Amino acid sequence: MTDAHFIDPSQFLSDQLAEASPDLLRSMLSTFMQSLMGADADSACNADYGQRTPERTNSRNGYRPRQLDTRAGTIELAVPKLRTGSYFPEWLLEPRKRAEKALTSVVATCYLLGVSTRRMDKLVQSLGISGLSRSQVSVMVKDLDGQVAAFRNRRLDQGPYTFVAADALVLKVREGGRVARVHALVATGVNADGYREVLGIDVTTSEDGAGWLQFFRGLTGRGLTGVKLVTADAHAGLVAAIGATLPGASWQRCRTHYAVNLMAQTPKSSWPWVRTMLHSVYDQPDAKAVDAQYDRILEALGEKLPKVAAHLEEARPDLTAFTVFPKEIWRQIWSNNPQERLNKEIRRRTDVVGIFPDRDSLIRLVGAVLAEQHDEWAEGRRYLGLDVMTRARGAEEPEPAKEAATEPTLQAIAA
Repeated sequence: MTDAHFIDPSQFLSDQLAEASPDLLRSMLSTFMQSLMGADADSACNADYGQRTPERTNSRNGYRPRQLDTRAGTIELAVPKLRTGSYFPEWLLEPRKRAEKALTSVVATCYLLGVSTRRMDKLVQSLGISGLSRSQVSVMVKDLDGQVAAFRNRRLDQGPYTFVAADALVLKVREGGRVARVHALVATGVNADGYREVLGIDVTTSEDGAGWLQFFRGLTGRGLTGVKLVTADAHAGLVAAIGATLPGASWQRCRTHYAVNLMAQTPKSSWPWVRTMLHSVYDQPDAKAVDAQYDRILEALGEKLPKVAAHLEEARPDLTAFTVFPKEIWRQIWSNNPQERLNKEIRRRTDVVGIFPDRDSLIRLVGAVLAEQHDEWAEGRRYLGLDVMTRARGAEEPEPAKEAATEPTLQAIAA
């Protein structure tokens, strides 16, 4: 008796090439899969299809349709059914999943690159797939959860992390039937080898002291040590959390955030030259030059814009905390605003989503983006030289007079 599942390769290829079908690969895959499932079902029945033998233990009972999304397109399969028990080709299909793992990886990558659901649907249709709904995309990208969780909970064992930067991004999430604003807390640092790392990501309801305190306690619990300087905004809860969890670390006020605060106090016509003078502080060659330039700015603004001058005078110790470290670090870290560039990249990916369905999906996307950036930093050039890092870790502490001038400011902010 001729085997019903036997394929003559030469005859099969000749027939397919004669038809010159544009879906040749998809048709071939379908034929091979059907033949393999038929042979597998015959093995379960202990007899070939239609064969009557005493050894037969089961029999066929029709087929059930099943779609499989592959890189070659959507394939319509007919999965054999058995009269007794059930048959499922686990070697080919996964329960409750209609896409192969390779296609799932492609969809997850597109999701991370900021491809919207609508564009994703057009993309897979061009591959011959019937289409992907939002729920199907969500199911596929959930495979990222394990990777993101491992990244977020890893040990921070590459310290000491001399320099740390922290910031929060406001994003939208659906909670309790309404759209709520939540804060994604992100921290980056420079490890002992001079490479940048993404230290952590968390989501809180509001950017308050409790949220930042829990965030930094989580980082220290995972091994964050040796922090000398933290660059961050002048948020009261953030500054207080730094003091509570990172004893001995100085706080450097983020120049980008401060520029926004100062712009609100400056007449619009005067802002361009005020901004230029502010930026000139960070371009000085040494600490003495920074102090001298700051004095010149205050003198220039004292008569014309006394309110702006007072604002600058009050923020002086917070803006110049970096001067106790080697000058090679100044322009590399504080003038280039690496944290702001990272925030822009996160925004570019999250703006496509708009409103996240829940916090888990937010952590999944932002965490995956940060993990990707973390890997790029690890494989890229060293951010700071080892000699510079050694000098930074041995940098002298600020003089008592300067500490006394800084302490009231921190207390005033935290109040």
